[in-house]
Amino acid sequence: MSEINVLERKVRIQSVAQEDYLSLTDIAKYKNEQHTDDLIRNWLRNRNTLEFLGIWEQLYNPDFNPVEFDGIKMQAGLNSFTLTPKQWIGATGAIGITSRAGRYGGTYAHKDIAFEFAAWISVEFKLYLIKEFQRLKEQERETLGWDIRRNLAKLNYRIHTDAIKTHLVPSVLSKQQISRVYASEADVLNLALFGQTAAEWRAANPGEKGNIRDQASAPQLLCLANLENLNALFISEGKSQSERLKQLNAIAIQQMTLLADQAARLEGKSRLSKTESSGEKQ
Repeated sequence: MSEINVLERKVRIQSVAQEDYLSLTDIAKYKNEQHTDDLIRNWLRNRNTLEFLGIWEQLYNPDFNPVEFDGIKMQAGLNSFTLTPKQWIGATGAIGITSRAGRYGGTYAHKDIAFEFAAWISVEFKLYLIKEFQRLKEQERETLGWDIRRNLAKLNYRIHTDAIKTHLVPSVLSKQQISRVYASEADVLNLALFGQTAAEWRAANPGEKGNIRDQASAPQLLCLANLENLNALFISEGKSQSERLKQLNAIAIQQMTLLADQAARLEGKSRLSKTESSGEKQ
């Protein structure tokens, strides 16, 4: 479960069937801290709300009960008509809203529905809610991109260690000896790219979490993935460790120089674009 802050209000977000559901309970608190359930019930009994929910369920829920829905909709507008989230879910089999009791419970709704409820509470709150939600999704995408690059390096490292096992590790070695060979080969890459071994980095950065590769930038991770493949190839060709280290270091310098030049060009284009845009406005 994650959360965002909207106009100094916490709004919790949970994943349901790989979709984002926002807390209607938290959104309702923007209008009234004490009577959130009453606000949600009043919103549910509104005919426009029911029509929206019915269309949403028919689009995304194959098990939605349209007969029960029609019966509920016919009562909308009557003074005696009331509807709770649990009654709505139980009668129609709705999936767009969830509700459970308990300390960490509450009423949640799919983001499409939650934005509609937020608009009913406050148009201003809805706009800020969408803005903060989009910002959260962008952060998640950036994190996912880093994870993909990190996992790519890990997958390539498996190819790398398999090559070590095939070409450098005699079968008579103990597990401890094999692990030391792997560590040694890992540091070939560390030295080629970072200029230091894992142990040297740890000694120089005692307060940092993770290891030297966890602290790598995106361009470094990209270069590392390439070096792992190349080192596996060099190992299969029977090249010595010192020879491989020298070649890998030269390749790392070349690749990182190219990546740095590309980043500088992109930054230059970005500044130029901003300057031109500013000039047009003037």
